[in-house]
Amino acid sequence: MRRRDFLRGLGLGAGAMALNRLGFAGEQGVNRPNVLFIFADDYSYEAINALGCDEIRTPNLNRLVRNGVTFTHAYNMGAWHGAVCVASRTMLNTGRFLWEAQSLEATLEDEVKAERLWPQYLKSAGYETYFAGKWHVGVKPDMVFNRVLHERPGMPNDTDAGYNRPLEGQPDVWSPFDPGVEGYWKGGQHWSEVLGDDGAAFLEEAAQDPAPFFMYLAFNAPHDPRQSPKEYVDLYPVEDASVPVNFMTEYPFKDAIGCDASLRDEKLAPFPRTAYAVKVHRREYYAIITHMDAQIGRILDALESTGKAGHTVIFFTGDNGLAVGHHGLMGKQNMFEHSVRVPLIACGPGLPKNQRIDAPVYLQDIMPTTLELAGVERPGHVRFKSLLPLIDGRQTRSYDAIYGAYMDLQRMVIDGKFKLIWYPKLDRYLLFNLKKDPQELHDLSENERYAKRMERMKASLLALQEQMDDPLLKTSHEEQGRAGTSGSLG
Repeated sequence: MRRRDFLRGLGLGAGAMALNRLGFAGEQGVNRPNVLFIFADDYSYEAINALGCDEIRTPNLNRLVRNGVTFTHAYNMGAWHGAVCVASRTMLNTGRFLWEAQSLEATLEDEVKAERLWPQYLKSAGYETYFAGKWHVGVKPDMVFNRVLHERPGMPNDTDAGYNRPLEGQPDVWSPFDPGVEGYWKGGQHWSEVLGDDGAAFLEEAAQDPAPFFMYLAFNAPHDPRQSPKEYVDLYPVEDASVPVNFMTEYPFKDAIGCDASLRDEKLAPFPRTAYAVKVHRREYYAIITHMDAQIGRILDALESTGKAGHTVIFFTGDNGLAVGHHGLMGKQNMFEHSVRVPLIACGPGLPKNQRIDAPVYLQDIMPTTLELAGVERPGHVRFKSLLPLIDGRQTRSYDAIYGAYMDLQRMVIDGKFKLIWYPKLDRYLLFNLKKDPQELHDLSENERYAKRMERMKASLLALQEQMDDPLLKTSHEEQGRAGTSGSLG
C-alpha cells in the first residue's frame, strides 16, 4: 500500500501528510507532538526586541523567534464589548468567527457537553491537558482540562490611584512596584512568577506521563495594572522612553467609536494626552513584559530539562494588541494595527528556524493548527484555519482579506497592502496603505487618486460582513425596510 493511501486510511488525510513532512508521522501512524501554548494579555505585535523594537528587552521571546516561525501579520478579529479578551478567547476555544462566537457566549456549557472546546478535542485524541492562568471564557476551565492550577480573573484588582495618571508637574501617587496595592501581588507572589512555577511543575509532572500533553499557560501580563518588581521598572528610565510617531493629544473620533473618557482602558491616562504620560505608561508596559519574558524563560528551561523539548511544539501569542499612546489612545478597542495585531510564534522540531511569514492570519488559527498536529480532523464548525499549510509550503495565503469589528461602532478590512476602517455612527472611512504607511499616519480616503481603491475596499468589507453574518447588515436592512414603509405612506 502506498504511504499516502495508508495515511488516508487512518482518516488523517492532508493533516497526516503535513505531520509527515514535519517529522511527526511514522509508518505506524501519527507520532503526535506535545503542545505548549503560552498566551499573553494585551500584547502588541511591536513589543518584541527580535522583531524590531530596540527599546524593549525580551531575550526569551527572541529565543523563540530565532528558533521558530513568526507570523508577522497575525490579527484578532475584534470584540462585541469592551472586554476584547473575552471575544478573543471565546473564538480561540470554540474555533468560531466573531459573531458566531458571540452567539455561543451565554450557552458555552452546551458546547462543553458536546465536547466541542479546544482542550476537549485534544483530550479526546489522547492528550493530557493542563491549564493555569487567565481563562476568561464563559465556563470553568476544570470542565475542559484534566489539570487546573491558579485560574485568574480577567485582570488583577486595581485602585483609583492607578487612573488618570501621571499628571505632569505633580507627584505620581501610584507605584508599579508597590505590592501593598495587591494587583499582581495579590496572594503574596507576583502572578507571572506563579505561572512560571505552575508551568515548571506541570512540565515535571508531564515528563512522567507517556501520553502527549497540551499545556495552556496564560499570563495576565502585560494587562494593566502594569506592575513588576522595581529592578524591571528601573531598566526603563522615563527619560529614555520614546513617544510613538503617531502620538496625538486626542483622537478626533474617539467619542463616536466607543473610546471616550468613559471607557476604562482610556481612563488610565489623562486627557488630553501628554508625551510625559505616554512615556510613563510605556516604560511600565515594557517592564512588565520583560518580567513576563523572564518567566517564559523559566518555562522554556523547564521544558528542556524534562527531555521533552525535542518533541514539543511551542506557540506564543497574545489575545489582542494595545495602543499605549498610539493615536491618542490607550486601550485595544480600536482597529489600528497596534491594537488588532499580535505576535504569533511557532517553534519546535520540524519547524523552520528564524523564518518570517507575512501572510495575514488570525491568532485563533493556532487552535486548528494544534488539531492538525494531533491528527484530529478539523470539525466543520471550526472556521479558523491551520497554519501548517503556510509553514510547510502547501499554501501562500489562508485568507484573501482580514476582517475586524468592534461592537456596532467600528469595522475594518485589510485587503492586500491597504486597510479600510469604517466608523458607522459617523459614516466615516479611513484608508491606509500599510506597506508605505505602517504607522497609519496618512488617511487616503478623500484623495481622488484612491477613489477606485476606496470602492474596491468597501466592496471587500461588505463581502466579509456578509460572510461573517455581521449584525450591522441586519440593522441596515431593518432601517431600509422602515424607510421604505415610511416612503410608501408618505
